[in-house]
Formats: sequence, structure tokens, C-alpha cells
Amino acid sequence: MRQIELVSFDAEGTLVTPNFSETIWHEAIPALYAQKTGLDLAQAKKCITEEYNKIGVHRLEWYDIEYWFSWLDLGSSEPVIQSCLCKISYYPEITEVLSSLAGEYRLIVASGTPLELLHCLLRDIKPYFARVFSSISHYGQVKNPDFYLRICEEMGVKPSQVIHVGDNWQFDFLNARQAGLNAFYIDRSGENHQDSLSDLTQLEHFLMPSA
Repeated sequence: MRQIELVSFDAEGTLVTPNFSETIWHEAIPALYAQKTGLDLAQAKKCITEEYNKIGVHRLEWYDIEYWFSWLDLGSSEPVIQSCLCKISYYPEITEVLSSLAGEYRLIVASGTPLELLHCLLRDIKPYFARVFSSISHYGQVKNPDFYLRICEEMGVKPSQVIHVGDNWQFDFLNARQAGLNAFYIDRSGENHQDSLSDLTQLEHFLMPSA
């Protein structure tokens, strides 16, 4: 596929395991809320989940840690972020795949995670990427087709020259395809949905058959 110039990756669920984010959103924040309100942890988790669901994934606030710390009156988010850094981990094949592809293609990250968390998530693999894009921080939008078109414009490529891979069917696969990109859906659940990748070695083999 020599017409491909750029390979784009989602971050969480694609390059980075969900452990860091799950710990922040579903453990640390509820624990602070429980401490603040006097609820037990199970009750606090239920309340926090209900608050998340009221906002939903199509609104920018859902992704904004500063919004939640302000709304819930939890103080500064920085100590919580720092305390959860030890939870950051990458999928086993990531270093090998990125090392291989970086010699042949320009690589970027195209994520819906705000930059203050995205920089943490990518701290050990950031040198592989020419650019890191956050739909929330850079453009104030979720990962819709316009987001992908704006990336193409900034990177000086046509949508047909880009591969994007991610683990969200709507945001990473359907929306990227609607923008004209070559999109791949990564499904690490082992359910092997049609046309999905089970890990990124399959993408490497597709792009570099001799790998």
C-alpha cells in the first residue's frame, strides 16, 4: 500500500490499556467523592457513574477532567493524575509495531482524550509520532468526520492516503471512513468481529507484508 503516507492511531484501547483512565474515572474520583460526601465507596461509584451518564460521550464535558473536578468540587485534579501514573501500560506489541512502521510511514495519534491526560498516556512512546492530535483540546469537538479532515489538512495529505485505527466503532471506524480515510477497527475482546483487527501486529502485516 505505497499510496499510504500517514498512519493514525487512537490512544486508549489501541496503544494504551484502559487501566490509567479507569483508575482515574472509576476509582480515584469516586473515592474523593465518597470522602467529601460521607457516602460509602459503592454508593459514591453509583452516583458518579450516573453523573457521567447524564453527560454522555457526545458532549465535550464527558472527557474533561477539569470540568468534573469543578462540578463535583473535588479540588485540584493534578494529585489524582500523578497518583495514577503507575497504571499506564501499553499493549505488548506496541513497541515492535511502532518501531517497524516508523521507518516507512509518518505516524500520528488522533485521540479524543484531552491533552493533559494524553501527554501522560503517551509519555514513553511519544517519540514515534510526528504529531499528537486531541479532538477535544485542539478543535473543541468529538472525533467526528470533520476532525479527521482537519488533521489531513494540517498534515498535508489526502484522506485516501491515511490509515486510522482505533477501538471505537463510531468515532474511530465509521467517522474516519465517512471522512474518506482507510479505517480499521481494533477489537481486543477476542470476539473477532468481521474485518476487525485483534491487535496491531495485523495492521503491521497488512502494511508491511514481509514483516
